[in-house]
Amino acid sequence: MLYEIDTHQMAAFSIELEVSDEQLMSRIRGGDEAALSALLHRHQGILRTVIARVVHNDADVDDLVQEAMIETWNRCQSYDETKGKVLGWLVTMARRRAIDRVRRRQAYDRAEERLRLHVESGAQPTDASGADEEVMTSDRAKILEQMLHTLPEAQREAVQLAFYSGLSQREISAKTGIPLGTIKTRLELAVRKLRASVLALGAEDWGLVRS
Repeated sequence: MLYEIDTHQMAAFSIELEVSDEQLMSRIRGGDEAALSALLHRHQGILRTVIARVVHNDADVDDLVQEAMIETWNRCQSYDETKGKVLGWLVTMARRRAIDRVRRRQAYDRAEERLRLHVESGAQPTDASGADEEVMTSDRAKILEQMLHTLPEAQREAVQLAFYSGLSQREISAKTGIPLGTIKTRLELAVRKLRASVLALGAEDWGLVRS
């Protein structure tokens, strides 16, 4: 639906100055995509400012503005004008989405760091520090993510549940219905393969020296 929203821009601009936010919301409830485009055009500056204060990333800001408008379309029936203005509803929704994006990214980064440290066990970091260390950590994270996609699907799923979802082996077994012994084997094989891939890259490429 939103990929086609440009076809409604002329209609959106023509109604934007004529109606209130509440009237636009009423039209959106009736399936009027031009009204949605008009609402976005009217308030995108405010939404971008609210989101940018949370995520500090232009690409994420653009994505989240679009997500907020999609959510507006999907949840328009839940808007209650007796509880506040449309703009307040939009701002609250956009800010919540921005906070969720940051939290998900932080959780992902922590999980990735746990996996990286597990894979690197038995190796020692170089003496690099400061900005150089930050660059190496970022590079290693990207390489590790690429390595994950080389694993068999079953092993990759076990790694993601263990390190990214934070589940114990028993919890993974209960969640998937797969025997605990099989989960342990898959994780052991996955980590072994990842560690072998790290060593195959060489100490300099990974930013490590052999222990």
